[in-house]
Amino acid sequence: TAALLLLIQTQSVLAKRVVVNWDVGYVNVNRDETIMRRAIGVNGALPIPPVFATKGDTLILNVANSLDETTSVHAHGLFQNGTSYLDGPAMVNQCGIPPGESFSYEYMIDQPGTYWLHGHDHHQNSDGFRAPLIIYDSHNPFDYDEDILLSFEDWYKEEFAERAKITLDPSFPFPPPHGYGHALINGYNGNYTKPIYFHPGKTYRLRLINIGTLRWFQFTLPGHEMRVIEMDGIDIEPQVAEGLDIAPGQRYSVLVTARNSVEFNYRYNATMYASFVPPSNGLEPRVYSGDIIYREGAPFRMHNSNSQTWFANDVDFHSFDGELALPVDRYIKMSIGNNPYHTGQHLDHINNITYSPPKVPTLYTALTMGEVAMTPRVYGPQTGAIVLKHLEVVEVTIHNPNDMPHPLHLHGHAFQIIEYGLAESPFPIPDRFKNTPTRRYSGSPAKRDTMTIPEHQYIKIRFRADNPGVWFMHCHLDVHFIMGMAMVFVEAPDVLQKTMTVPPQMLDFCKRQGTRTWGNAAGNDGYNFGGLPDPPRIVSRPPGTTGHS
Repeated sequence: TAALLLLIQTQSVLAKRVVVNWDVGYVNVNRDETIMRRAIGVNGALPIPPVFATKGDTLILNVANSLDETTSVHAHGLFQNGTSYLDGPAMVNQCGIPPGESFSYEYMIDQPGTYWLHGHDHHQNSDGFRAPLIIYDSHNPFDYDEDILLSFEDWYKEEFAERAKITLDPSFPFPPPHGYGHALINGYNGNYTKPIYFHPGKTYRLRLINIGTLRWFQFTLPGHEMRVIEMDGIDIEPQVAEGLDIAPGQRYSVLVTARNSVEFNYRYNATMYASFVPPSNGLEPRVYSGDIIYREGAPFRMHNSNSQTWFANDVDFHSFDGELALPVDRYIKMSIGNNPYHTGQHLDHINNITYSPPKVPTLYTALTMGEVAMTPRVYGPQTGAIVLKHLEVVEVTIHNPNDMPHPLHLHGHAFQIIEYGLAESPFPIPDRFKNTPTRRYSGSPAKRDTMTIPEHQYIKIRFRADNPGVWFMHCHLDVHFIMGMAMVFVEAPDVLQKTMTVPPQMLDFCKRQGTRTWGNAAGNDGYNFGGLPDPPRIVSRPPGTTGHS
């Protein structure tokens, strides 16, 4: 669109320095044409405009906090190599920006691809604090004529705090009732998406981003061939796919060459769904479409919606750089799910540890605890910390013996997708999953930063610990994140202590909030965790039950 081109041109005038000013505050909006509600926007508006930069630029994101609580920003997919303190998660990499204060995130842009920016404090992402981040490459390996962005998100009538309350408050039944929500496409009601104009013979790059918090989007473009070229910011060998199943946090780019004829117009389909929500006519799933216009007034070519669509799987793709599967130095095994606790709550876990933030940001513990920082225990009993040695290659196998899928995002890295298969389970496996096949990479495994672990399956991933820092891994369904499905990788703290200095302003934010910037998870020396609350105790499940988270 003209506005999009103007924005790109305006930013390119700044040469190698792209400056974006965000005043983060509350706005009242009716995004789904159903209900007016309070949300979180930028500069008095929602949706937040996409941010554009080019590889080699410096992106300066000036954030002023006009909320009544702390805030922070995560650049989802950027590795922050050497700048772990800018990664964003509150009490992992920083203390939040206090109300009335400002902070400038300075990103050295060296990763072309499709990313997004979102709040990473108080789950503000769920209330609208999110926007696409597109990084162009002046030496793009793929040829196309036009770049088109389609961002997808789910939107609910309640603020996230209300949905969190009915999930965490033991006086409410569990699981809580399902909220159906509506889909937004490029920030607006998905029923009124602006048309996309195709011209015969031209090739278009469609960037598809799910910036939502609970639901997947299935994307198809009937009558056209989609060649997938990017997955979570990482180029892949072009691969034809009929459809893409996009989990919260995931991104794809596809190349589509327009048809030679202008006889018909077409429609793309974006189906918002969650496999764990029972179908309900008109509510779940919700089907949205957008117009592909070849000629104004031309009839639309209809396609049989009952035909079987092949949705690509991660192991079907191959890395563009040809990197082979990394040789493994260390194997790590995890299991995720939901447990009942003595508090009356049902909470999520990774390896039976329900994440709870420490009293000192984990990065600051890694920087200040000397040799003790190499021991996982110093990071507290509820962070699930795993300490990685510098440059070791780890293979992480994550089992999901539950009745719902989970999209897990790893900060600081892209990982190789090695294998999927039937999960190990302490519960009876439903019959429909017992014949789940093992699917393994071939050739050069594709890489990404956000994985979907299907119900009753495991995934194997590999990455090299070549980015000293503290890196969060958590479910990108925000309701599961707040229930504790998260952990931290503490990577090469011995190297960190020699190479990293946290900006004084960030330390000052902590001090002014009464948060220590040194010590173990409790802000004490050694293994003295006095002051931390006791972790909740798991209550045994009745025999024969399965996980339901």
